[in-house]
Amino acid sequence: MNEQDWQLEQFERYRPHLQAVAYRMLGSVSEADDALQEAWLRLSRAGTDGVGNMGGWLTTVVGRICLDMLRSRRSRQEDYVGSWLPEPIVSLDNETDPEQEALLADSVGLALLVVLETLTPAERLAFVLHDMFAVSFEEIAPIVGRTPAAARQLASRGRRRVQGATPPPDADLPRQREIVDAFLAASRAGDFDALLAVLDPDVVFRIDAGGSGPRARPPVTGAVDVAKLVLSRGSRLAPFGRPALVNGGPGVIVQRGRHTFAVVGFTVTAGRIVGIDLIVDPEKLRGLPVDD
Repeated sequence: MNEQDWQLEQFERYRPHLQAVAYRMLGSVSEADDALQEAWLRLSRAGTDGVGNMGGWLTTVVGRICLDMLRSRRSRQEDYVGSWLPEPIVSLDNETDPEQEALLADSVGLALLVVLETLTPAERLAFVLHDMFAVSFEEIAPIVGRTPAAARQLASRGRRRVQGATPPPDADLPRQREIVDAFLAASRAGDFDALLAVLDPDVVFRIDAGGSGPRARPPVTGAVDVAKLVLSRGSRLAPFGRPALVNGGPGVIVQRGRHTFAVVGFTVTAGRIVGIDLIVDPEKLRGLPVDD
């Protein structure tokens, strides 16, 4: 086996781990794929002499690439209108694609990814690598250009932000599904009181329309206002929705024919819906599974 074949074998060995790191860093499957492609190019050019821990070396390389991509994206998002939401990982009931199922099983919720987007790129990298993948601060420090102690502080700030903003979803997925089904039934029936019964008083409804257009709007908060919005604009879409797993949680994919024009993810805590994330950005819906 020559060196390039060995490098490719090693890269494929660590690909699932690297994909998980990149998706948590970027909140986008397509951008994560771009980061992995760049990591492979760097590996193939660099050679592996003196690399004792290939998994650690590749994780560091992917971290650096994602950090650069995040910094570039923040400058582009200064004029983003409405809410930014991640590119969802969606599975239908009949989904059998092993790669998609692996991504889904290793994904994190939309709500957590939304909070991660509020961190600085350095905070996000330190928190993701340390808290989610147990990378030491000694290894993180040179990536962010800080001392290990400063890297620890970055992760600590990120952790406080995450813990303060993301109530943990209920562990019982079938029960979460029941709550979402009740929400959909109330939406279809136009039942305002039934909607209020499943919505948390402080529920947040976010819409990502791609940062522009008439549907772009700031988040709507509060059960009454969210219920009014759902009944005024969402009821006509409800008949086209079908259950799906969205980033490992209960969700809905809205299709007409073979065209997907919306994905909705729900966060259910203590038996109430605390977050509704509606993604209608066509760029983020491209390549999602279609129900045949």
